[in-house]
Amino acid sequence: MLPRKSDGTKKPQFTDFEGKTSFGMSVFNLSNAIMGSGILGLSYQCAVFCSNSTLSQTNVPFVGSGIRAYEQLGFRAFGHPGKIAAGVIITFHNIGAMSSYLFIVKYELPLVIQAFLGLSSNTGEWFLNGNYLIIIVSVCIILPLALMRQLGYLGYTSGFSLTCMVFFLSSVIYKKFNIPCPLVPYGRNHTTIINTTVEEGQCEGRMFTINQETAYTIPILAFAFVCHPEVLPIYTELKNATKRRMQDIANVSIMGMFVMYLLTAVFGYLTFYVNTESELLHTYSKVDPLDTLILCVRVAVLVAVTLTVPVVLFPIRRAILQLLFPAKPFHWARHITIALCLLFVVNVLVILVPNIRDIFGIIGATTAPSLIFILPGLFYIRIVPTEQEPMKSRPKITAACFTAMGFIFMSMSLTFIIIDWTTGEKRAGGGH
Repeated sequence: MLPRKSDGTKKPQFTDFEGKTSFGMSVFNLSNAIMGSGILGLSYQCAVFCSNSTLSQTNVPFVGSGIRAYEQLGFRAFGHPGKIAAGVIITFHNIGAMSSYLFIVKYELPLVIQAFLGLSSNTGEWFLNGNYLIIIVSVCIILPLALMRQLGYLGYTSGFSLTCMVFFLSSVIYKKFNIPCPLVPYGRNHTTIINTTVEEGQCEGRMFTINQETAYTIPILAFAFVCHPEVLPIYTELKNATKRRMQDIANVSIMGMFVMYLLTAVFGYLTFYVNTESELLHTYSKVDPLDTLILCVRVAVLVAVTLTVPVVLFPIRRAILQLLFPAKPFHWARHITIALCLLFVVNVLVILVPNIRDIFGIIGATTAPSLIFILPGLFYIRIVPTEQEPMKSRPKITAACFTAMGFIFMSMSLTFIIIDWTTGEKRAGGGH
């Protein structure tokens, strides 16, 4: 939806703020905004959809127009209702994302500590309680990073987070060639018991499958590529910011994350086939819970998702500031208070909700299509004048198609989820 031509030399739009974030750091931050807990579940989605993958393109919405936030696009397009709608959607979506990351910490960190201490089971010690651990991680790691004034400062932690995920991907590929099929759960003598009886289709990939789990596949695939709320903040802080430069950052980030997602999903699925669980690390644990490599992978994933939370928190805080304090200058008390309140709400949600899968299903089915397809399309159609781009022009037809696609995805996902709820059948895959 960007103009097709750009000389790449346009002066920065923000005369009151000079961006200092480099191209590389901006790529790290946008990539980290895309990469998250979804990578742990994509192999299972591959087992549901099998061999089918999706690349959802992100537009760089109106960079270079002087607009700093997604909510301002909503205001430009539909006034205060549009601003409120954009802010609310971003807030709910990113709170869901933050919750998913802390859920991983809640369930994985006790297992890692237990393995390092050589405990055969949870002894009930406080340091093996996931609720206590997420509070400690939130206060000691996430909060200090979330208090940074500018998003660009998180480029280094985002780069380290992506390095952890590359290690995760490398381990998934390595394990594909070291875990035989068929397999059964780990034996008492700490050796993997291989099932000599091969059930038909157990070790064969299927091209396509439709079942009740499909209801959650489309939202998760859409959820995995959402980074739209972070685009404008990253552009605002980009050094020598131009449309072409931001478009290159988006292209590099999305293509890199798509390759990582695709390789993880395919190799994870081809390792376990029908035995793939909704959380990939749990599947490896059933093969060998004492595997040193998988233990290191768990630590890497924990570090990665923990360092992603502050990046996701920034757009929520910006949305709240746009809705409640649109004309107020930066103030440290307001900056810190909003971060504390958001972390408190997310921690309470993760502690009190035993199974957040249904909530994520609804959030993913509504907010993800809205941010990826519906809002960008509507904003473009509404903001760009017909004198510049008639409704029959290619860009506006593309925007209309994206909007329609978003409503179709949302309707399909919600329909499948409601059917899944009403049938009351036991869901396969387990996990969280």
